[in-house]
Amino acid sequence: MVSIKILVEDTGSENHSLELEHGLSLYVETPQSVFVFDHGATGMAWRNAPRLHAALSRVQFAVCSHAHYDHAGGFPTLLQQAKPQALYTGAGFWDEKYSWNQAENKYTYLGAGFGQRELADWGIEQRVCQDVLALDDSCWLMGNFPRIYTFETIPARFVCGTDKHIDSFGDEICLVVREGEGVAVITGCSHPGILNMVTAVHERLQLPVLSVMGGTHLMEADTARIDQTLLRLRAMGVRRLGLCHCSGTLVRERLQQDEIAGCLLSTGDVVEF
Repeated sequence: MVSIKILVEDTGSENHSLELEHGLSLYVETPQSVFVFDHGATGMAWRNAPRLHAALSRVQFAVCSHAHYDHAGGFPTLLQQAKPQALYTGAGFWDEKYSWNQAENKYTYLGAGFGQRELADWGIEQRVCQDVLALDDSCWLMGNFPRIYTFETIPARFVCGTDKHIDSFGDEICLVVREGEGVAVITGCSHPGILNMVTAVHERLQLPVLSVMGGTHLMEADTARIDQTLLRLRAMGVRRLGLCHCSGTLVRERLQQDEIAGCLLSTGDVVEF
């Protein structure tokens, strides 16, 4: 069994003792490994951890889905309670991230808040996932997602690098865990497009994707794109969709009318596979 505890997320659950912030952090336990997937924005996740019986001292390594602050910013404070041997990232993780306000011609920094030099100073190895990287017998990381569905566009305001070019989010990776005869896909934000990501997982592992959990970045999508997304996920065989973080309210409303079993994931929730 694989257990995933949501240490922090944008919304609250019935447990009102937990703190909330715009961000995402998951505590993952498999039969072989204990690790965190994403780190929230500030380290708030680590204050929630004891209330969820998530022992940070057991963390063996850390994974960061991409370099935006709301997924990476809490990593430095994790080191006050855990000693991860490695940080798993996608390629291009150190390219600085910004949001571009075209009308005002200004850039807002959205990056991780730490760099490659700090990681080396902390004595932590960076391990880069290019395509598929096995973590243990129960889970993999996956990156480098081909753009198959052209309607899964990335807002032009997301830019990166010293020249502030359009961010393709080549650094984004997802977690894949075993679920029965298939797998579940766990995402941070799905900037490359949730359909592109699920398709790549299925084609590379040759296993059905039964569940999709996490952020889908459909918060800026219109009804037509959301309906197409749900239609194609259903056609792919996805049975369960757990939404959180950057998914937005519209997709949650549309999901209530769809055949896929859907739920809203919040801080303090636990999902098992």
